[in-house]
Amino acid sequence: MIMKVAFVNAKIIPVEGKNIENGTLLIEGSKIKSLGVNLPTKGYEVVDCTGLVITPGLIDAHSHVGVFEEGTSASHVHDGNETTEAAVPYLRTMDSLFPLDLGFDDARRGGVTTMGVTHGSANPIGAQNVVVKSAGITVSDMVIKEPAGVKFAMGENPKRVGRENKRAPHTRMAVAHTIRKAFYDALDYRNDIIEYEHKIKNMSNDDKKEFIKPPKKDLGKEILLQLIDNTIPVRSHAHRADDIETAIRLSEEFGYRLVIEHATESYKIKDLIVSKNIPLVIGPIFGRGSRTKNELRDQQMSTPGVMVKAGALVCLTTDAPVVPIDSLRDSLIQCIREGLPMDKALEIVTINPAKILGVDDRVGSLKEGKDADFLIFNGDPFDSRNSVIKTYIDGNLVFSL
Repeated sequence: MIMKVAFVNAKIIPVEGKNIENGTLLIEGSKIKSLGVNLPTKGYEVVDCTGLVITPGLIDAHSHVGVFEEGTSASHVHDGNETTEAAVPYLRTMDSLFPLDLGFDDARRGGVTTMGVTHGSANPIGAQNVVVKSAGITVSDMVIKEPAGVKFAMGENPKRVGRENKRAPHTRMAVAHTIRKAFYDALDYRNDIIEYEHKIKNMSNDDKKEFIKPPKKDLGKEILLQLIDNTIPVRSHAHRADDIETAIRLSEEFGYRLVIEHATESYKIKDLIVSKNIPLVIGPIFGRGSRTKNELRDQQMSTPGVMVKAGALVCLTTDAPVVPIDSLRDSLIQCIREGLPMDKALEIVTINPAKILGVDDRVGSLKEGKDADFLIFNGDPFDSRNSVIKTYIDGNLVFSL
């Protein structure tokens, strides 16, 4: 039997659409049935939410929860960076995911119901990303999109790892070359396939076909061709403005969709970014993040607000476990203090990351037919004195204060 629950007398913030005072949210099974005022609730279990606020579940578009396990400092336990080669697009982050990582508990407690889980930033070209819900016992329970892009990295991290492993790259120009060469190799691979298919098609003697072998399948090149075909985006780690510009230049050279991760100095080249329609996943900014390397020296907590006002599609990240994932809302509150417009605030942790991850048809707002992922607050969600008191994923209660 499908569970039918009506949450009544709540202030509902759907994100897409006007706020609803004294509203009703109807849930049937794992989906939102309807929301509005004075909806009929016959046949529903009724939950009185007088004085409470309902919002969509929060979304962190860039995390390493489940691949950089929390509660241990042992590097051999971590499965988020494959450092043996500079380019590893044939790998799937999903295959490293540990569903029982403590970070998923933190996510549910903090109201983060969906997250993008990415490979680390050790490689110019990393692994394929995955989008998951923060509840589930098995990986298959959690995954809602895979692949959801490929992680790239510009700047200091791939340089440092290259030096440590005595392989390229050691410089920014070598980072760019690694990416550029990989795409040209992928295009050559496609041409070889086209040439093989052309030869087979035009052979009149079937007996000869057995002597022409197709190109050996290359999983890495196959995924790079998906990027060129705009099936999935490149998610490029870049802090400095010049690294962001290099990432944009490469994307235009090969025609792939680009999302900039971290985007620390995006405010320095905001007009360029907006003119190119490049989405930004900004952070971590909680407590100003940490200026642990040269690339972060010009980090500003005002950057999300600046870029939203400039017209960019922006979302926030904790980069968990760099910053605990349950601090995503705290990061948002800091951004409001630093100038993020209130009317855009909830968007950058709900519908905007959903759009960037390509899952806005399912999550990111409260709308009929979408997944029943929502939060109940004991007051204004933008007031740090208030808390998430209940978290629901697919209509199931997964956290209760």
